Amino acid sequence: MVLAQEAGKATQDASNFAPFDIFMLLFTAIIFIGFVRLVLARPRKNYFAIGFAAVSLLVFLVIDYIMIFEVWMG
Repeated sequence: MVLAQEAGKATQDASNFAPFDIFMLLFTAIIFIGFVRLVLARPRKNYFAIGFAAVSLLVFLVIDYIMIFEVWMG
């Protein structure tokens, strides 16, 4: 019985990947694309939108780093 519990725990530890993680990575890519487009806008820049996108991108990059290096590989 103890061996079955440890085998179940090993299987549970190996599956740290959640389907929502893919959405987090996709949202980060979309925010990055929007940030680049805002920065490269020619006639008039919306500095509030650039700042908001920069903060959002920074938050999502930190979350992605934690998700990948501490949850998936940790």
